[in-house]
Amino acid sequence: MISQFNFPTKIRFGAGVVSELPAYLKDNNLSKPLVVTDPNVANLPFFKQIVQDLSSKGVSVEVFSDIHKNPVKSDVYKGDEAYYSTDRDSIIGIGGGAAIDVARAILLRINHREDLFKYDDLIGGDVYVTNDVPHFITIPTTAGTGSEVGRSAIIADDETHQKKILFSPKLLAKIIFADPLLTMDLPPFITAATGMDALTHNMEAFLAKNWHPMCDGIALEGIALIHESLEKAVNKPDLESRSKMLIASLMGAVAFQKGLGVVHSLAHPLSSLLDTHHGLANAVNIPYGMKFNIAGFEDKFRRIARTLDLKDESGEAVVQYLFELNTKVNIPHRLRDIGVKSEHIETLADLAIADFAHPNNPKPVTREDFKNLYLEAL
Repeated sequence: MISQFNFPTKIRFGAGVVSELPAYLKDNNLSKPLVVTDPNVANLPFFKQIVQDLSSKGVSVEVFSDIHKNPVKSDVYKGDEAYYSTDRDSIIGIGGGAAIDVARAILLRINHREDLFKYDDLIGGDVYVTNDVPHFITIPTTAGTGSEVGRSAIIADDETHQKKILFSPKLLAKIIFADPLLTMDLPPFITAATGMDALTHNMEAFLAKNWHPMCDGIALEGIALIHESLEKAVNKPDLESRSKMLIASLMGAVAFQKGLGVVHSLAHPLSSLLDTHHGLANAVNIPYGMKFNIAGFEDKFRRIARTLDLKDESGEAVVQYLFELNTKVNIPHRLRDIGVKSEHIETLADLAIADFAHPNNPKPVTREDFKNLYLEAL
């Protein structure tokens, strides 16, 4: 069944819904999209089929896929050049968080020609996002970041590796085609890592210190859907489990407009310094970050435990559940198992304390806290 939600972006959700893309472009007088994706997706059969379907309907497609798995500013500038040099009229982001973040940053860059990081939201740069942007469409292929519904892109500096946030309501997609069939062939590791990323988004959004009861409700339902479907989506995927994971991922990104927290600030430096997959970085760190947050927020963890159907409605039970879920989906429990070494800890702690996510954590996090969390997880 194909459904439509408006929250606030129009979301077309259901198996096969991506087939509506050519007609949508035609109805909006668009014929020359820049299709932004990553190098892996660009070679997959479903992506080639999308491009073929567009071409057969008279759409001139230019594919840009020269991006890093953890995007940097130079990726955006190359995409901007591709847009202008081939005279495009719209942008379609197809893929996971990296591809859609780059697509959204290119979208910003088209009519905002100052240095890209002038628009960093963390220094108030969103006030400079004043011009119109091209027509923007997103098509997720993983159930993880939920970038398809977002208003921001996370892009790292090529040299310092520090992540910046480019934000504006202007960067919302005009429409999202969320088709669970596009996620059916994801390998188990990517399904697990992106799924744990979605769980992290929902849990951290629920715990974030800002008051936003609508986001809290969405986050709890997202947690429930992931609880019901992630293990099956990894080990014995079917359309139902893939559909639940895709909508839960999307819900997590809606919910985290409320904020994120300590886990993301632990994870981001792993991606920028060591090029660790973002979902994997979150997955390994989430039990430790959640343990850090229990004291003083026992009631919140009690509600999470109820949502997970745990007999012991406590924060400690939630942490144990996260370790067990990681085991079930073949995620390691230790940072050393994903390439982190003791000599990385000081630099990671420096990057973590400078990260944008932890100010919304329910309790303050110091540099020493980050160092100790990394050492505990090592």
